[in-house]
Amino acid sequence: MIQTNLLKLLSNKPVVLFLCLFALQAKAQEKAPLFLEYKKKYGDINELIISNKSSYDIFVENKKLRVLQDNYYESMILSENGILNNQENFSYSELVKLNQYEAYSIINDKGKDRKIKVTQTNEKQARQNSVFYNDVKERQLIFPNLEAGAKKVYSVQTEFVDPFLLQSFVFGDNFPILNSTFEVRTDKDINIGYRIFNDPTNSIEFSKSEKKGKYIYSWTLKDVKAVKMEPNNPGFRYFIPHINVYVKDYTIDKNKINVLDNTEKLYDYYKSFIKNLNKTEDDDLKTLSTELTTGLTSDAEKIKKIFYWVKDNIKYIAFENGYEGFIPREASLIYKRKFGDCKDMASILSSMASYAGIKDVTVSWIGTREIPYSYEQLSTPAVDNHMIAVYNDNGNYVFLDATDRETRYGLPTSFIQGKEALLSNGDTYKIITVPVVPAENNETFETLKLSLDKEKIIGTGTVGYNGFSRSSILAQIGDASNKTRFEMIKSLVLKGNNKFHLKEYTEANVSDRDKPYQINFNFDLADYAIQVDKELYINLFLDRMYEKLTLEPDRTTAFDLEYLAAYNGRYDLELPKNYTVKYLPENSSFDNALMKFDCQYANKAGLVSLEVKIKLKKILLEQSDFALWNETIKKLKNTYTQTLILTEK
Repeated sequence: MIQTNLLKLLSNKPVVLFLCLFALQAKAQEKAPLFLEYKKKYGDINELIISNKSSYDIFVENKKLRVLQDNYYESMILSENGILNNQENFSYSELVKLNQYEAYSIINDKGKDRKIKVTQTNEKQARQNSVFYNDVKERQLIFPNLEAGAKKVYSVQTEFVDPFLLQSFVFGDNFPILNSTFEVRTDKDINIGYRIFNDPTNSIEFSKSEKKGKYIYSWTLKDVKAVKMEPNNPGFRYFIPHINVYVKDYTIDKNKINVLDNTEKLYDYYKSFIKNLNKTEDDDLKTLSTELTTGLTSDAEKIKKIFYWVKDNIKYIAFENGYEGFIPREASLIYKRKFGDCKDMASILSSMASYAGIKDVTVSWIGTREIPYSYEQLSTPAVDNHMIAVYNDNGNYVFLDATDRETRYGLPTSFIQGKEALLSNGDTYKIITVPVVPAENNETFETLKLSLDKEKIIGTGTVGYNGFSRSSILAQIGDASNKTRFEMIKSLVLKGNNKFHLKEYTEANVSDRDKPYQINFNFDLADYAIQVDKELYINLFLDRMYEKLTLEPDRTTAFDLEYLAAYNGRYDLELPKNYTVKYLPENSSFDNALMKFDCQYANKAGLVSLEVKIKLKKILLEQSDFALWNETIKKLKNTYTQTLILTEK
């Protein structure tokens, strides 16, 4: 896509004014007011996008539908730091062919504009998160002779091999834009549809006209503010204005040809990719499938066994090119190679299930959580970027996504929670929604046994991670070496402050997905208790979860928590000899729409205990939640400051 600045998100650095007006000649001074006007209006920004335009020409030629895309980009450098951003990128692939491009700088030369052609370019493999295809090439342009007031200009023409795969146009960037325009020109016998997202005030201007026997559709947004990319946002499609255009149908020789318009037509398109999938039997894979499931009595046990085998033996690699990004490969090839992408995982799972006699395992298309659309909102391939297998266990759908090695059977992967899945059932389909996994299923539990050596805490602990908490942590640790692993474990179990000293640890259930990942550890924490005369002050909140997660008051985008989590901890402090409790902090609890919290202190038989329970209740915090969230964190902080006071008898 041409919206490459949005993906780069270069940070704006302090601006140093670069206005050597005394050196400009008379004709150059004629242009200075425009530059000064931009400086005055936009302050200390490094660059202003003057024009970002994209257009589709959709027409029939030689009884074939063709789609040409033309893009034009023009920006002005407004600061010395802006000169550092001398690169722009555009992308293309096997399905979006590059036809031609032109790029140049415009500088002021003795009062006249002078074009300097871009001669330094590099082609590289684009890095992107898309799962469906990964053959995208990126052309990097290096603009020469940039200075404050200079312009970067480039134009690109590409052609879509497949009219089903038109892309979004985004009305936003990390720099302000004077004019952002998207245009579609079609023959009169071509019908298009479109959906606009994130334009609640209808600021995007739309017009439709007719010229030389063609319809011209145009959408324009002017004076677009720079996009602020905030941490943990759910994805730009949730908040940046954009449009998705698709071809509904076209006519050739009085014959109407349907393309896209509803989920049924989308499924017809998808169905063509799997109609011949796994029709030839593979004896070796069939033998393996039956051997794996021998002695198991239920289909649920069998598919679980197969699911874990695929996770352990088929490596996930995004290895795609052209239509291979949409067509699942044969299970026999995946078995032979021992690697595959998401579609391949779905293919081999469904094939092995069939060999083992398991019914109701099918492939399914789905969008990850970075895509906000439902099938009703947008029935085009833009709604999906992932593929999984699904097992219908008597109406209880089990989502089998083998791309995440650690997720246990029965849980979806965290990045498809709440999303619609389009299940294949031969000539028909079914849409089901993946549930959001309850916080209790992702619980972290912890117990600490503590004692005091003067002001030092001596402790032993056990912490266990379930569900997504387990898979997330083990995915981070991976196969780290002993030294690196020690440091990673230390960061997980760290208590109190940076004087925490992890003595030793052991791990349990690392490879058993059905059990919580567990760490047993010994530690000490120097200078944690505070001795004042005959009194000892100790804060038993050695973990202060979410304490620093206050949302900025000017934040504009939702905050994605990734998954719902729960924490259940108990800290037992053995009282030193000759000490008694002078002050026991008060118990505290609250329960609102975002979080449930409870802490209980107890003093019994020489032991002071603190039990803490925390449960998140909403996975995506909207702007309307920010005030309550910050109020919740404030309550947590107040509770975390409570201090236990011991005194000598």
